[in-house]
Amino acid sequence: MRDDYALRAFRAIAEHGSFTRAAAALDVTASALSQTLRQLETQLGTRLLHRTTRRVGLSEAGQELLQRIAPALNELDAAMDALRQHGDRPAGLLRLTVPDVVAIALLDPLLGEFMARWPDVKLDVHVDNGLSDLIAEGFDAGIRLGERLQRDMVAVPVSGPMRSVVVGSPDYFARYGRPQQPRELDTHDCVNFRQISSRAIYRWEFAHKSGPRKGQWFEIAVNGRLTVNSIPLAVRAAIGGAGLATVLEPFARVALADGRLESVLDDWLPPYDGFHLYYPSRFQIPPKLRVFIDFLRERGQAAEVVQAAPHPGRRQRPSQR
Repeated sequence: MRDDYALRAFRAIAEHGSFTRAAAALDVTASALSQTLRQLETQLGTRLLHRTTRRVGLSEAGQELLQRIAPALNELDAAMDALRQHGDRPAGLLRLTVPDVVAIALLDPLLGEFMARWPDVKLDVHVDNGLSDLIAEGFDAGIRLGERLQRDMVAVPVSGPMRSVVVGSPDYFARYGRPQQPRELDTHDCVNFRQISSRAIYRWEFAHKSGPRKGQWFEIAVNGRLTVNSIPLAVRAAIGGAGLATVLEPFARVALADGRLESVLDDWLPPYDGFHLYYPSRFQIPPKLRVFIDFLRERGQAAEVVQAAPHPGRRQRPSQR
């Protein structure tokens, strides 16, 4: 048994959480993959996986092994890709981790064009609002808001500045009125958002619009009978009159344009830094990732994530998205 193949097989099972899905990714049978894993466990003298009828999980030894081998295997994959692509068109599997707002507002309009332009590149896009460990989880790159990135990452801006909006339906405003400043939200029914990674309830964020604190951000805990952990669901709830919601503007753009939603408190919601594609600084960037970065930078503004100038004096703003 080749050690490198066995370790790659183990990594695939850990990443997919399933022998069946890992076997499909490696183009082998599930039984062959299971035998490879058993041989590796026998060779190492320890159990790497916990298997039940419903799921496959890592043992403590398996977690330690994955943390140690993932960086080396990823670097080896990158090196082999670079050699295969030397003097040729970019090719191979490009694994990305992105939040749902990026998947919907930035990637969705562009994926078809990118794949038509680079037919030898395969994309594996993992939608996750949390921060992923690129090296440990085998991703080539991720896209997140700039202020959320770790310092040892190379970050490339791929969108314009972003802004949030507070939205409600015309019927809701007809019944309950329109808040003129954030503190008036206390008298309104607001759709709360539970952050997927931390499980905490997101505190709505605003910036002072005038005075000595102009541009400084502050947070408000709002009241509401509905709590969700899906931004599209929050938008649909606001359209249905369930209350006010705050979301990144791309999620509400269509409903705002056709009149199903109206925005309030716009003067209290200036733009802030947008999305960046990031990757480990110590990696040599493979051609498949280089062409993807160039494509996003070329076409990112055409996706119209938002068109707005940065607000002077603002701080980098945390976000639940």
